[in-house]
Amino acid sequence: MFRRTSCTRRSLFPADSDSARLSAVCAVALCALVLAACGKSEPPRPDDDPKVSGNTIQFPASVKSLPGIAGEPARSGGERMLNLPGRLVWNEDKTVRVSTPFAGRVTEILVQPGATVRAGQPLASLTSPDFGVAQADARKAAADSAVAAKALARQRELYGAGIIAQKELEQSQADAARAAADLQRTQAALRQYGAAAGSDGVNQRFALRSPIDGLVVERNINQGMELRPDQPPAAPLFLITDPTTLWAQVDAGESDLSLFRDGVTVQVVTAAYPGETFTGTVVKIADYVDPTARSIKVRLSVPNPGRRLKAEMFVTARMPAASFEGIAVPSKAVFLADNRNYVFVRTAPNTFERRQVRVGVTMPGTTELLEGVKEGETVVTEGNLYLQDILRDATAVNAARAADKK
Repeated sequence: MFRRTSCTRRSLFPADSDSARLSAVCAVALCALVLAACGKSEPPRPDDDPKVSGNTIQFPASVKSLPGIAGEPARSGGERMLNLPGRLVWNEDKTVRVSTPFAGRVTEILVQPGATVRAGQPLASLTSPDFGVAQADARKAAADSAVAAKALARQRELYGAGIIAQKELEQSQADAARAAADLQRTQAALRQYGAAAGSDGVNQRFALRSPIDGLVVERNINQGMELRPDQPPAAPLFLITDPTTLWAQVDAGESDLSLFRDGVTVQVVTAAYPGETFTGTVVKIADYVDPTARSIKVRLSVPNPGRRLKAEMFVTARMPAASFEGIAVPSKAVFLADNRNYVFVRTAPNTFERRQVRVGVTMPGTTELLEGVKEGETVVTEGNLYLQDILRDATAVNAARAADKK
């Protein structure tokens, strides 16, 4: 019994031994794989940190772009342009607003807006009893003057024959002079209103005429309208102007008043013609300051031969207010550190150098540098504080290392 039992037990142990050996082999293989995996080295990562040497910061060539850093080239000389808002108006020296000197009814409109007229050209026709009275006065004065002239001629003949006394001759001379003067007065009145004396008799037809050569830009009169000189309309019957010259009314500040003198040339620009510049000349400076806006009205004469500019168009008058001969850089390129002025200059695609500069004239948006930067060099306008932080941190690290060595 004992032998059979022991034999049976021996038959079972070999299977357990094989399983154990298999487990050991798997464990050894797994450990080998783990060790092999741990032994592999990772590829080196590129070093994108900037290198600092003195006042120079250099980014590695692997850095293809620096999106937070921008620059502009320094230029020689600069100026501040003064921009003044304004608007165009008609040249009042070449503009007339036509009204009627006589009461009457409009019978015909002879011109329309946009028409070019000559001096003396009829604009409208009126039927006016008042003008008829003026015509009648002129014809009556002409008749009285003719009668007085004939009477004077007879009196001279009689005086020469010794028939009348000298007193009667002198009275006839005085009557003839009064009649001639009355004729001149009435004829001058008709000529003033553009009517020929005695040409059409007393017809009460009055022609409203243009006083100047120009362009009809407004018409505020209709056929059949009753006109009265003592009750003028809100707007002129006709507005006639010469648009080849306009005025620009601009508002200048008190501090800029010294820049304006009669005859000074000013550039005029308008949004209607982007990129184009028109020339204006100062012709008048107001003698008072607007108490609300604290501005002074300045009048410019603007030639307009092509009639491209229009009245009531908004414009901007531009003129230099200050200038300098040094190196001009954007004001945001200059920063203050430790009570000194600095700029960063791009000396290579990925290299920036901090330089101390001496500042001259400062104008809005532009700063003059008297030393430290040359014309054509690129100064950093965006990101200079970021570069300054890099330089400051590197300086602090170097100082700490130097202290540890001691």
